[in-house]
Parts: sequence; structure tokens; C-alpha cells
Amino acid sequence: MKKLTIVPADTSIDFMGRRLIAFAFSAMLVLASAGLFVGQGLNLGIDFLGGIVIEVQTNDTQANVGEMRSTLGQLGLGDVSLQEFGEPDVVLIRIQRQEGGDEAQQEAVAAVKEALGGTVKEYRRTETVGPTVGEELREAAIIAVLAAIGAILVYVWFRFEWQFGVAAVIALLHDVISTIGLFALFQLEFNLATVAAILTIAGYSINDTVVVFDRVRENLRKYKRLPLTDLFNLSINSTLSRTVMTSLTTLLALGSLYLLGGEVIRGFSVALIWGVVIGTYSSIALAVPLLLYLKVYRGTVEEQAEPAGAKAEG
Repeated sequence: MKKLTIVPADTSIDFMGRRLIAFAFSAMLVLASAGLFVGQGLNLGIDFLGGIVIEVQTNDTQANVGEMRSTLGQLGLGDVSLQEFGEPDVVLIRIQRQEGGDEAQQEAVAAVKEALGGTVKEYRRTETVGPTVGEELREAAIIAVLAAIGAILVYVWFRFEWQFGVAAVIALLHDVISTIGLFALFQLEFNLATVAAILTIAGYSINDTVVVFDRVRENLRKYKRLPLTDLFNLSINSTLSRTVMTSLTTLLALGSLYLLGGEVIRGFSVALIWGVVIGTYSSIALAVPLLLYLKVYRGTVEEQAEPAGAKAEG
């Protein structure tokens, strides 16, 4: 049975020769993302801004979430999100915090109840998330992302060398900042689900990076006289088929999630799709080329035969 091959086994792309182009592109991407974040800001969701949470049980055995969303969207209450909650006839409604204090929140709740009318069997709970809670959630989200990046730095440092850890963290920061820039550009809702997506992106990206780093370390010890640019190209190309195959299969699943998952998880899906693409790119075109400037250690394994056509240093 013939194996499915997307990238030919004899692929020899000069990634290192194009590293300055990749560095320039990444620098522009990061600067543009930072500029969008500062200038345009993020479209923060209820989780961070505060708002109203209403849990309802409908008269129908299967809630018509689309119709309910359309009805509440006409009330002019700002950001309104709905999702099934545990059971088919239970819906969780989130409404952004209204201007005007507690009285304005109560008026919004009354407007929702009037609009839904007889479609609701029971209002199970009505809660208001204040701005203080939103601020605490923002701080917790920032700490979670920074802690994840710090833990990844320590892990890669101990598994390889400090040079690999620094390169991995730079690539991760590139992925995180560009994802934030994407949300700022298209004003997609940025909520706790997005933070979860960013943490997932970090995990996916470091997995790709570690696979390539493993091959780099192996080749550093094996080919002691091979120029680093050739060695890095050899390492990237030899793992390219695995990297591309993993990314494509992941994107197939995420594409289905985006198309069929509904409005509630659309932002989450967009973040993951972008994260897979940018994470794959940074592992290949950013993390490994950065090692060229960090003076990686070649190891102590005795020199073995070099591949045909390899140039000798010196």
C-alpha cells in the first residue's frame, strides 16, 4: 500500500537562505499587531467588561437559539451571545454591561423577558457580572498566558539548551502577539474562550518546534563539520513532511468546527486556525533560524560521516 506523501522525501528548500525575508515579515507582523492593539484595541467580551448572564429553560424540547438570537439582537443592548447550556431546552444568554449602573441592568433584563415572552418556561438564574470581576478575569488571563510561556521556556531549556528555549519563546511571543493583532484587526470578540485558544496555540506551536529542535540536536551531534546553515536546512526539510501533514489534518478539523460549530465558538475557531498556520510558520522559519545567532552547542558525540555534497567548515 502506497504511503500518502504531501512533501517529497528529497525536498531541499533553502529556508536559511530566506531567513532575512522571514525575519522582516515577522517583524512587520508583530509591529502591525502591536499598533492595532494600541490604536484600535480589542473587542472585549462580557467576560472582561462585565455584563448580564441569564439562564432560561424554553417551552420547546429543543430551543431555537437562532430565532432567540435574532429577537434579542433587535433590542439594541449591544453584544448579545446565546448558547445551549447542558440540555437542548436550556439556553445561556450573555449581554454586555449597560451604561447607567444597576438600574440600567435591570431594565435590560426586563426588556429581554418581554422580548422572549411565552417562549420561556422558566428563568433559572439572572446574574450581573460587574466591572471588578471583569478586571480580575483580565488579570488572570494575562497571568495564565505569561505563566504558560514561562513554563515552556523552562521545559525547552532543560530538554535542550538555553539557546533553544530563547528561540522557542521568541517564536511563541510572535504567535501570541499576531493572534491578538488578528482579533484587533477584525474586531472579533475577545473573551475567555479566546484566551483558551491562545494557550492551545502555544501548546501546538511548541510541539511543532520541539519536533524540529529534536532533529536539529541530533544533527548537531552527528555532523560536526557541516555548516550550521546547511545543518538547519537539513533538519527542517527532514521533518517538513510530518509538520505539513499534522497541520493540514488539524486544519481540516478546525475548518469543520468553524463552518458547523455555530456563532458561539466562531472566534475560538478563527484563533485556532490562525494559530496553526502561524505556529507552523514560526517553527520552521523563525525558531530554527534564530539558533544561528545564539551559538548553539554541537554536543560531544563523535563525528560521523557527513551527507553527500556537504561542505566542510574552515
